Amino acid sequence: MKRTIKFTIPEEFDGKKVIAYLRGEAKISARLLKSLKRIENGITLNGGHIRTIDILHTGDELKIEIPCPGSGIEPMNIPIDVIYEDDDLIAVNKSPFLACHPTHNHQGDTLANALAYHLKSEGKQSVFRAVGRLDKGTSGIVICALNKHSAAKIPKTAEKEYLAVVSGKTDKCGTIDKPIYRPDPMKTLRAVGEQGDRAVTHWETLATDGEKSLVRVWLETGRTHQIRVHFASTGMPLVGDSMYGTDEMNLGHQLLHCAKVSFVHPVTGERMTLEAPMPEDMKKIADSLKKVGDTVEADN
Repeated sequence: MKRTIKFTIPEEFDGKKVIAYLRGEAKISARLLKSLKRIENGITLNGGHIRTIDILHTGDELKIEIPCPGSGIEPMNIPIDVIYEDDDLIAVNKSPFLACHPTHNHQGDTLANALAYHLKSEGKQSVFRAVGRLDKGTSGIVICALNKHSAAKIPKTAEKEYLAVVSGKTDKCGTIDKPIYRPDPMKTLRAVGEQGDRAVTHWETLATDGEKSLVRVWLETGRTHQIRVHFASTGMPLVGDSMYGTDEMNLGHQLLHCAKVSFVHPVTGERMTLEAPMPEDMKKIADSLKKVGDTVEADN
């Protein structure tokens, strides 16, 4: 299968080279452009063969065809909540009980398996390219790019917003700026330590009952387990997080949810914002907390 993208050359690119448009205006990565040049009809102009050094004219139709190979992952009929889909990406509100991709402990019960089944049922196929994976136990929006072009462009403009329920009463807002490292390379556990990589987490409190608090979180960096490690380091681990705290409520997962993702569409150039509701157990706990009033902007 292939993803075909067509461009009509505007007046400002009249007389310029094909490569100038593809790299400058269409934002095609150097890596993808190199692979397209090796493919028959990977790049065509007005239906015919073209070199990247050839000259464009106003109104020309430039076309690229991006191969979309299968993932090799076994399709499994696992229910998923698709919140957006087109020819370039698919966004899912992931369950906290679903791992993103196959691992030693999860071979056929992952989001990758579910998406392979979903795409197959629509006569499509794609390598599993999650744009920012979520831990098993974390719910919310996962965007999967359906071709190399989308996979290269979406991460550059994506902005995420999380909701978390943490133990204790939080301040109105704050920033946690502590480096994170991996104490044991054989384990997934992370910890705060000066030998680690810089990690910065911003948050604001939305509601609290004095024992638990609902916070909105956004990140400057994207370290593994960053939100979980940072709040645990302040003595306020996420509710339900048995790795960095306790799961006294027997929830079976940490109350962390990717609620909003904003990004520029890789083909249309439109700024898109996707939102996804919390899972029912998290929503029930969040709704029981007393709102602190209008949200405030935390320090950046």
